[in-house]
Amino acid sequence: MSPVLGQQALPTTPLQASPDSLLARATQTTSGLRYTVRQPGKGPTAHSGDKVTVHYTGFLPNGHVFDASVKQGGPLKVRVGRGEVIKGWDEALQLLPEGTRARLWIPARLAYAAKGVRDPDDDRRYLVPPQTDLVFEVEILRVK
Repeated sequence: MSPVLGQQALPTTPLQASPDSLLARATQTTSGLRYTVRQPGKGPTAHSGDKVTVHYTGFLPNGHVFDASVKQGGPLKVRVGRGEVIKGWDEALQLLPEGTRARLWIPARLAYAAKGVRDPDDDRRYLVPPQTDLVFEVEILRVK
């Protein structure tokens, strides 16, 4: 099942959305976060402390989906700027207005860095290996 955002399904792999053309158009922040707005939103933009509701799909560099909001039972709700999510997300969520659909390229140092994310079912394996850059498809559903 592919994650559904709004009325359209997200790509099940980043390769379905011509990554070279998206990355070529990407805006890069001073931290190294890169993002491309696929559909601009018209709502408010979050500030530190605001609650944001977001659908997402997370990809490893090889295109493997490692996490998605639909796997978690619904959209993620997070307070921005409080370290509840990886640094790349805290930064990105303060750049994208409500209603925006975007692709994020998050360098490892703004994600899970050297620790990675271990598989909860087998601590000898990783869901996200150490020093792995990540790609996310996101849709900002609500800012309040």
